[in-house]
Amino acid sequence: MAEAVEDTLEQTGADIEAAPEAGAAKPVSGRPEAGVDPGLDFVLDVAVTATVELGCAKLLVRDLLQLDKGSVIELDRMSGDPADVIVNGKLVARGEITVVDDRLAVRIVEVVGSHSPALQKN
Repeated sequence: MAEAVEDTLEQTGADIEAAPEAGAAKPVSGRPEAGVDPGLDFVLDVAVTATVELGCAKLLVRDLLQLDKGSVIELDRMSGDPADVIVNGKLVARGEITVVDDRLAVRIVEVVGSHSPALQKN
């Protein structure tokens, strides 16, 4: 299931939704909250591609060709580990996968700063 989720998110370019702690999920709007530098207004409507990576696996071509419905691909992460939120190829956050109104969503649990060694991953 985890691989299918990753494939679906990467292939469809699905919008990432942030689920607040208490309340319904809302799409990330790109609009600033109070206190955001007004000098950034000109970039607020620029579209970016967000991808959620649950994990990865290296496969041989022979193993890839043997995949069928019901096949399981073991990922390099443990169950419960946070997923990476990648925007335009850069790691920006980590989050928990959740379901909101029958749609997959990501609850952000950590924002990765530019000074963080984790950012150097990509």
